[in-house]
Amino acid sequence: MMRRLIFVQSHNKKVLLIGAGQMSKDYLRVMNSLDISIDIVCRRKESAESFEEETDHKVFSGGLKKYFQKNKEIPDYAIVAVNISNLMSISEILIRGGVKKILIEKPGAQTLKEINLLDRLATKNNVNAYVAYNRRFYSSVTKAKDIIVQDGGVSSFTFEFTEWSHVIKNLDKEKSEMQKWFINNSSHVVDLAFYLGGSPNFINTVSNGEGELSWHPAASSFSGSGKTINNAIFSYHADWSAPGRWGVEILTKNHRLILRPMEKLYVQEKGSVEIELAEIDDELDIEFKPGLYRQVEAFLKNEIESFCTVNEQKRMMDIYYKISNYKSEI
Repeated sequence: MMRRLIFVQSHNKKVLLIGAGQMSKDYLRVMNSLDISIDIVCRRKESAESFEEETDHKVFSGGLKKYFQKNKEIPDYAIVAVNISNLMSISEILIRGGVKKILIEKPGAQTLKEINLLDRLATKNNVNAYVAYNRRFYSSVTKAKDIIVQDGGVSSFTFEFTEWSHVIKNLDKEKSEMQKWFINNSSHVVDLAFYLGGSPNFINTVSNGEGELSWHPAASSFSGSGKTINNAIFSYHADWSAPGRWGVEILTKNHRLILRPMEKLYVQEKGSVEIELAEIDDELDIEFKPGLYRQVEAFLKNEIESFCTVNEQKRMMDIYYKISNYKSEI
């Protein structure tokens, strides 16, 4: 508790949260715990009323442009937690409105064209914009990073991003979001793998091509390999028509680090076949949406070394298109 109080006493910046869905409710819980005062904005009056009833926190309805017309003070920080299809447009309004520190829910933008535009806007306006991949802030990931450093780096790694097609096909989602499911959802896994293992230098990709899944026509099974800028080799596999789950395995000279599920860390030591659950301080990941507390805290303290910048996401989007078999116009 003392650690939280020290942070609260040092923070007096204006924070703006855009969106009134479940993700915004998760952010609000963190803000309340940190004793941070925020303004919340959404478009629809019905969404604002529902949010207020559940959280007892006032919400400004009518949209972001209307909010700026009525509130002349430019926020120091903004968090974008709207529907994926609106991430780009809301971020653009914030950038043009003068906000200099923006955290955008993953994937930041859902097309190559959008992320390129967002990167150009942020660069031109000297904005620090980040994509909110909260798994980078899991306690299990922090522990894995410590072991990686102690062992002198990563020698190789592998990851799986199998999705449950039988569940996803019945979700009430926009068609465009479903068709880009790899970027909109599976990129959580791929981002974490390359965050821990190193950015890819080159990659060979294979997929089964189009037509297997009606909701995701680009492909349903994926495989590939490559090498990172740190000379670590990697491979991946996913089959969305078969059983499976997300997972990342990192190999160092002394350990195999297994994040499956990602909230936990299992460790195999060199010379042993035993796989043991590592002890981690995951109190905050249990109390709040996993990774979110530390992500928000780092964002508001300008500790940005663990974040995916919009520029980094722009570079990774090329990789994501190759893995997913998306076409350039998607």
